[in-house]
Amino acid sequence: MSEHTIERAGVQLAVEESGSGTPVVLLHGLTATRRYVVMGSTALQRSGHRVIAYDARGHGRSSPAESDAYGYPDLTLDLGAVLDSLQIDRAVLAGASMGAHTLLSFALRFPDRVAGMVVITPAYEPGEEDDPARLARWDRLADGLRSGGVEGFVAAYGTPDVPESWRETVINVIRQRLAQHEHPEAVADALHGVPRSRPFGELAELGGLAMPVAVVASADEADPGHPLAVGEAYAAAIPGARLITDEPGRSPIAWQGSQLSKVMAAVAAESGL
Repeated sequence: MSEHTIERAGVQLAVEESGSGTPVVLLHGLTATRRYVVMGSTALQRSGHRVIAYDARGHGRSSPAESDAYGYPDLTLDLGAVLDSLQIDRAVLAGASMGAHTLLSFALRFPDRVAGMVVITPAYEPGEEDDPARLARWDRLADGLRSGGVEGFVAAYGTPDVPESWRETVINVIRQRLAQHEHPEAVADALHGVPRSRPFGELAELGGLAMPVAVVASADEADPGHPLAVGEAYAAAIPGARLITDEPGRSPIAWQGSQLSKVMAAVAAESGL
């Protein structure tokens, strides 16, 4: 495994690369880091893939950006800079939540560079980005993190809206991943900026994508912040996309790195790279 940094527009992006073969780029969600896409699984590397994972601007070991530079236009260009730096013309892209929206934005702008996609738990709903109640919750989380650190964020988050048996696990994961950031004030800026940004305009735009795609959507009981209906709508909008949902009574596939890796390997095999 090798680690290095890539600079774009004054931001240093922390990148990790391992394995060889078909390139697969992993993009994490808001408040997470590169560790939280396949959760430490090395199945992709062992099955003949070159895996590139990086911390989004302001997250993990990447440096902060200007406070107003956390929207999808910048996140999209960061992804392009990572590919350019590693001399990768085309890759399979796999991302969760914010990462999923970023790769879709990139694919719409630069389709020739995307060989396939795994869209994990998307949440962006066109037309909902200006909803005052939604934005107020994100701002409370940003303010909580800025003023009280990890525990301030947890207090602002409140009781997770999941079955009681999962609540302690959810809070523990939140604490663990927030502790990975070198610049929590930058994550607070991202919490304010990302939810106000649009990765694309309308779902109909996704109808122009013409590469292998899998959409992984979790049941609402497990992950109400990433509605199943949104994942279903994305899969319906993207021609030929395969929708993958949870098995009843099992933990979400989106939480299982080894299972996600199998989905990514299948899309990579379809990509023809």
